[in-house]
Amino acid sequence: MYTNDQLQSLIENYLAQAEFPAEPELLYAPIAYSLSGGGKRLRPMLVLLSHAVFSDNVQQALPAAGAVEVFHNFTLLHDDIMDNAAIRRGKPSVHAKWGRNVAILSGDAMLIYAYRLLSMLPAAQVPQVLATFDTMALEVCEGQQYDMDFEQKQKVSVVEYMHMIELKTSALLAGSVQIGALLGGASEEDCRKLRRFAIELGLAFQLQDDLLDSYGDQRLGKAIGGDILEGKKTYLVVTAMSRADEATRKELRALLADAEMDPQKKIAAVKAVFDRLDVPHLAEQQIELRFERALAQLDTLSVDAARTAPLREFAAGLMGRTK
Repeated sequence: MYTNDQLQSLIENYLAQAEFPAEPELLYAPIAYSLSGGGKRLRPMLVLLSHAVFSDNVQQALPAAGAVEVFHNFTLLHDDIMDNAAIRRGKPSVHAKWGRNVAILSGDAMLIYAYRLLSMLPAAQVPQVLATFDTMALEVCEGQQYDMDFEQKQKVSVVEYMHMIELKTSALLAGSVQIGALLGGASEEDCRKLRRFAIELGLAFQLQDDLLDSYGDQRLGKAIGGDILEGKKTYLVVTAMSRADEATRKELRALLADAEMDPQKKIAAVKAVFDRLDVPHLAEQQIELRFERALAQLDTLSVDAARTAPLREFAAGLMGRTK
């Protein structure tokens, strides 16, 4: 069996060997730029790790791992346009570097390239993998639309928010583990359990990201309070709104909408409301619950526990756990 570090190296080498035409340069250079940007490689790792639960021949899953990573980066190109984000992973985003139209078209080409990678899989498995990939891709788009819809909605419930992040964040993780398991020969029941594992892990991961944005450490690589300054409806905001009385809701809405307030004072004032309502503690409880639910699914798979250990280790590392 491969170690997690070895699987990471397999993915990096596979992506580095991708050859794109030299021309037209403005179509293909942004793709290479995007894929060389690093990142956690979370989704391709989940493909290989879930495959390795059922098969030792992880090399055969590399095209699928590459496909989900290319698809993920395609969504980032278009997300950055929609969010008008100038920076991605510490570098200029594709649309900031080359322009909006280039980013749209290069993103489209990445989606097509992802399907080309899937076509390299064993022919007998392509239909089932494609069906899973298509469902995953549509769910991600649905989640993005709900997220954009929330920008215009004054009231978003916790249930609505959780449904949105299940689509926008968890669906891609769930599709990744399903595809890896399918290619490894897993049963339908084991695929279903791994999907539930990935959904719960994705929810825990996104809720943790929401929490760290306001309560984390700047050494994580981004400024603290960015979501507050952007007025985003995160888990912290929607939970606060659901728990607050009308006066506090008005206070919080006014703070989030105030574009003139000093940024640091604004962040501190919003966090003070969160603290009064015990929102950080509630978020931590929800993160713990989702993470434990994810791990519990691994215990029910029809394989020896030793085969799920690397996947468990990866999930723990993703959440900043030591075990």
